[in-house]
Amino acid sequence: MQQEVFEPKNKLEEMLIAAMGGELSSEDFMRAMMAEQVFIPVRDEPDSGIKGFQRTTKATPLVIQDEDGLNILVMFTNPERARSFLDEMPGFSGGLLVEFSWILERVDAGFAITVNPGLDAGIDIEPEIVTQMLELLAAEAPKN
Repeated sequence: MQQEVFEPKNKLEEMLIAAMGGELSSEDFMRAMMAEQVFIPVRDEPDSGIKGFQRTTKATPLVIQDEDGLNILVMFTNPERARSFLDEMPGFSGGLLVEFSWILERVDAGFAITVNPGLDAGIDIEPEIVTQMLELLAAEAPKN
């Protein structure tokens, strides 16, 4: 089966393509990504009556583990990019559209992040890079 050509649908996807093509440095991409929205799949709430609807404020994100037991938080550059991946993940039909920085602030140490898993235009962010991004975020936070 031939995979579709990845046509960017938002600014984040345009920047991702530029970074993958060497037109934007990884550091500049990661810095810019912090202000962009990403789609993070969350576990469906049982018995909510509406598929993908959350009644509580406690969303459980989609986390997978690699063969070494590393926890990897799954997210996408656009909700449409998640469809085929989520077809293989029972219990995950909805999600949140939030700024990447918001997610970073809530990630535990030692987590990796995968963006657009299974797609040609995707990236894996190792735990060390997640830590560096958190440090950058803290350094750029307004001081009171």
